[in-house]
Amino acid sequence: MQEIVQGLKGRNKTVGFVPTMGALHEGHLSLIRKARKENDFVVVSIFVNPIQFGPAEDFSRYPRPIKQDIHLCREENVDFLFYPTGNQMYPLGFKTYVAVEQLSDVLCGAARRGHFRGVTTVVCKLFNIVQPDSAYFGQKDAQQAIIIQRMVKDLNMPIRIRVMPIVRHKSGLALSSRNIYLNEKERRDALCLSAALKFAKDLIKSGERNCQIIIKKLREFIESKKTARIEYVSIVDLNNLKPIERITDKCLIALAVRIGKTRLIDNILIKTYDISRG
Repeated sequence: MQEIVQGLKGRNKTVGFVPTMGALHEGHLSLIRKARKENDFVVVSIFVNPIQFGPAEDFSRYPRPIKQDIHLCREENVDFLFYPTGNQMYPLGFKTYVAVEQLSDVLCGAARRGHFRGVTTVVCKLFNIVQPDSAYFGQKDAQQAIIIQRMVKDLNMPIRIRVMPIVRHKSGLALSSRNIYLNEKERRDALCLSAALKFAKDLIKSGERNCQIIIKKLREFIESKKTARIEYVSIVDLNNLKPIERITDKCLIALAVRIGKTRLIDNILIKTYDISRG
């Protein structure tokens, strides 16, 4: 992969990179299409990264429909698919990890200790292998995107990070490879995440600025679904992911909720326009 990219760079070609764990859906495809539009060549990686899963998480059952993924990549005119094994990425004796402090310990990181160390380590390795000009991530994993942006800045990586909007089903549910775990009732109940975020945006547009009041109302809204168990509902500063008390500037409203046994996340960016409407 490195030799291929070096050859492309020698011809002054640009490389766009979409790192994934496979089980590709329309959200991934939107990233691939953006990379295709903005670069001469597109590389997609598929690697279910073991070191970002906790001991009780779903690594062994995470969906791996590789034939379907290859077909989708061909349909989207992906130039190169990088599909390494676990032993290739983490050979015997592997002992080096990359961690972005503080940003990795809140929100999803508070409940999934070590998760973001696994993410930043594998993304750093993939960046070293693929050497892209631009890399594409989805806003659904907002904390991940913010952490990767910080890693790239702190380590002086010459890569442009492009964070693209959440892709949703027409019902409002954010697309995720884990949605396959939901049964019909749980899928209906899962709509409470996107509905809660819309509710929060409406509250802000109507003039509410107190974050604790907004969070309380969101929790009540989500908890009305019997299958829903809240992990967190947070309103945080976009730069440092620290909780804020009042909404005065752009911020992130983020949710993590278990619907049945499936952990789902969603978020919304509150922009200056939303605040000024109030």
